[in-house]
Amino acid sequence: MFLVLLILLVIPRVSLVELRHLRYFAAVAAHGSFSRAANQLHLTQPALSRQVKSLEDEIGIALIVRGQNTISLTSAGENFYEETKDILARVDVAVRRIKTRLPGEKLRIGYVHSLTAGIMPRVVERFQFYNKDVFLELSDLTTETMWQRAAAEQIDIAILPKSLEARFKGFQWVELQRLAPVLVVAKKNPLAKLTRIHPEKLRDKMLLGLGADKYPEYVPRLKAILEPFGVKPQLRNHTSEDIAALFIAIEAQAGMAVLTEGVFPMLPSTLTVIRFSPELAPLLIAAGTPTLRPNPHSEAFLKILLKEINKSSRRKR
Repeated sequence: MFLVLLILLVIPRVSLVELRHLRYFAAVAAHGSFSRAANQLHLTQPALSRQVKSLEDEIGIALIVRGQNTISLTSAGENFYEETKDILARVDVAVRRIKTRLPGEKLRIGYVHSLTAGIMPRVVERFQFYNKDVFLELSDLTTETMWQRAAAEQIDIAILPKSLEARFKGFQWVELQRLAPVLVVAKKNPLAKLTRIHPEKLRDKMLLGLGADKYPEYVPRLKAILEPFGVKPQLRNHTSEDIAALFIAIEAQAGMAVLTEGVFPMLPSTLTVIRFSPELAPLLIAAGTPTLRPNPHSEAFLKILLKEINKSSRRKR
């Protein structure tokens, strides 16, 4: 059962389908209503609807027929609901079994998935091979939530943009990698045929982006990297609450957003990437650990992480 949980939570991400997508869909199917399911999940109805739509887009199949006040499942949706209930039940059993084990050593890692996509699964696999008795608590977090957990001493390793290190009092840092900014565009956008774009071309373009409440560093950094080219970014009023929601907005509006090359493994088939020429200033990614009372397993994990990042960088060259 632990293997089921590991596959769903850690072994990625050939697609963007995550355990939370399955839980969201199952709640909507069980309640027969987006509003009732949203109340149960403590989400807004539009946010829940976007997440379910993201699931449908990723698997390429309509699961729900949306009426004016009601919803119903398609034939494929009914079959998928049965499979989803089985998966979630097995995961719940696995979690209960893990919780009933005697407490063991734990390493708590907070990370921004779009900065570690394609690398973290290999690191986890190697670390667990050599440290079978250490339970890894992996949390895909916004930078704001990561800072809050660090302040509450609930994180042993924080992986995020290095520019935010000043907010993490009592942490020491090691640089992991530098990610080049790229332009993510919908394939139906006229710019999608380009492979390179000059930053000045964004001067009259409207951009989408990440929300300031959960990603407060996003807009200031975007302004800073475009300023040398005389570009003041024009951002739509709507900013997305997470990467998955941002991808949906880009596709729906045939729009574009400046992100980093770290999103490559996450991109849905409806989007593509254009590199900047000349390149924009890279985003520095760092790992922080508490200076006082660091977790004794942090150093081993970070050594494996750095080795996998170096391997990935050599493959790119």
